[in-house]
This record gives sequence, structure tokens and C-alpha cells, in this order.
Amino acid sequence: MNYRTLGKTGIKVSEIALGCEGFLKKDEKFTRDMFNLAFENGVNFMDLYSPDPDMHRRVGRAIHKNRENFVLQAHICTVWENEQYRATRKIDEVKAAFEVMLKNLDTDYIDIGMIHYVDSVQTWNDIVNGEIMQYAIDLKKQGKIKCIGLSSHNPIVALEAVESGLVEVLMFSVNPCYDLLPGDEDVELLWADESYEKPLFNLDPQRERLYETCQSLGVGITVMKAFGGGDLLAEDSPAGKAMTVSQCIHYALTRPAVSAVMSGVHTKEELEASLYYETATDEEKDYASVFATFPKISWQGHCMYCGHCAPCPKGIDIAMVTKFLNLAKAQGEVPETVREHYAVLKAKATDCIECRACEKRCPFGVEIVNNMRQAKKIFKS
Repeated sequence: MNYRTLGKTGIKVSEIALGCEGFLKKDEKFTRDMFNLAFENGVNFMDLYSPDPDMHRRVGRAIHKNRENFVLQAHICTVWENEQYRATRKIDEVKAAFEVMLKNLDTDYIDIGMIHYVDSVQTWNDIVNGEIMQYAIDLKKQGKIKCIGLSSHNPIVALEAVESGLVEVLMFSVNPCYDLLPGDEDVELLWADESYEKPLFNLDPQRERLYETCQSLGVGITVMKAFGGGDLLAEDSPAGKAMTVSQCIHYALTRPAVSAVMSGVHTKEELEASLYYETATDEEKDYASVFATFPKISWQGHCMYCGHCAPCPKGIDIAMVTKFLNLAKAQGEVPETVREHYAVLKAKATDCIECRACEKRCPFGVEIVNNMRQAKKIFKS
């Protein structure tokens, strides 16, 4: 298992992590068997968006012996009512639900206190200017949460939250179909058929800016809906062609700032399919080849950081140089962290001999030599 540092938090998480939906309405044996398989393969991270008390108690028992080494991302602003969860912004309900969650999980702290489901600008403004954000800050001061997170499907809202400096971890929906759609407060549009009736071209600029801003500011991203609720794995995928589990995971993990994919597995077989990513071949992970054949979607001219441009005869990590270039362009300057990471590259843009072998291999027709020229100017190397 590979582990990644979650932004600036210093928390190390397994890049394959557990979502909680597959654990709802299951029994003790199922929970124990799934966690045994997860532990055997190095998983140390889980998201708990649902406040289901029965699930919390089962998860608490499963991780009890490993609590100090297991990272919990659990949500603030959800309550359990009439055997289902409900989002709430009422501070008394929020506080009571959090304390009940700690009790049911049999823990005295949550690693990431995730402010739940913030998809409208008005909701974000109410939270940041009201009692909920102050409550999250107080929880962190008390040691009941280690860092503050926020979950969203809307890049417009998420960017505001990230730029506020208050959010340390962002849970966001990341996959190659959603990434082409503009931000909207109606989350249903992400998977609505009508959103994909016309051909879509290239990454939505708001989403691109969000990912690059998270990278620049050190906000770690944890991914939800990497498989589009399973839609991307089906032949009638919104893209017009099915992807594999490993391809979906690899796409998400190669986005800037992403630390982990929360895999919403319902069976041991589904968990094994996600865990297989860690031993999959480069060919099995390769999403670029399938992207180039999508009948409804095109990334023509846009670098996907897929690595098909390699190998460079001068040893340049072209995808990494391009990522640093895009981060600098997004910020309008070269952030110190980006400059430092660029400086330690063994080969830099100045080493490019403009042979264009990389451009011949790129599935998306990216003008790589032009990117290298820009990088030379921006990084003055």
C-alpha cells in the first residue's frame, strides 16, 4: 500500500481508503471480514458520512485495537432520524450528534472533522460566518478533531472554502466525467443523462483551478464518487464507454492535491478490486488510452498527467514539470513550495532538446514543447 501525506496536516493515509455506504445495514461478521481484508492490505483510512449509530458501533469495535494508527474522516452536521441520515445546520443538533458519534465509535477524537455537504455559496457563507465553523474551530482546540474538513460537489463553493484558509482537507467528487461539467448547486446534474447529451470537451476550468489551488495551499483532497456511483464502470457510462476500477482510481490519484480515494465498496470482491490497484500494471492503470476512444468526451490539447509522453531522452519528468507549470500559472506567480519541488527535479525544462518525441506519443495532442518553453521562462532555469 502506498501512503500519502494529507496536505499540510502531516497525517499519512493509505491512497486506497474505505467509504462507508457499503457498511450500512450490514452485520458484525461483514464488518469484521471487510476490515480484516482492509488491514491485511494496509488500509488505514475511512470516511464516515453517515451518522448511523449501528454502523458507528461496528466500525468502532473493528478499529479499536488499531485506533491510534487508523484515520477517521467523520462528518459534522449530520444526524440520524427515522432510520436515515439528515443534514442539519442547527448548532444544538450538530453538537449533540457529534458527541453521540464519539460515544458510538468508542473514541475521544476524530482525525478529520468534515463539515458535511456544502454545495451552495449561501450555505458556505452561513457556515463560515455562523456558529458551525466556530464549533469546528473549538473542537480542534479541544483536541476532539485534529483538522477541519469540508465536503462538496461544487467547485465554486469548494474554492471559496479552500481560499478562506479555514479548511485543511476537502472531500470532493473527482472522476473524468464530473470533471468536465461546470459547477452548480444542483448536485443531481453531475449524473443526469441530459448533462451528457452533447459532447464535452476538456477539464472545467473551475475544477482545474480548485485542484491546483489545493495543491498550492496544501489542502489535501479525499475523493468521493471516483466511479461515478458505479456509472463509469458500466457499458452505458456517461462517457460512452466503460472504465475499469483501476483506471478510475488512477485518474483520481493523479489529480493535483489528491491523497486518497474513498472506495464505496459493498462486497469483499469490490474491495479486492480496489486494492488490486496497488499491484496493477501500468497498462492496467492507464486511463489515457481509453479516454482517447470515448465517443462523447474529449480532452484534446489538455495535459492529463498520464505519463504517455515518457520516456524523455533527457530524463525530464514531463508530466511533473507540466503540473508545476500549471500550478504557477493558476497562482499568477511561482509559490515557494512549487519552486522548491521544481528545483529538486533531476532534469528540468532547460534540458528539453525539442525533439518532439513526447508529442508524438501524447494521446491528446498537447503542445509539450511549448509547455517546456513556458516553464523555462517561469522558473528561470
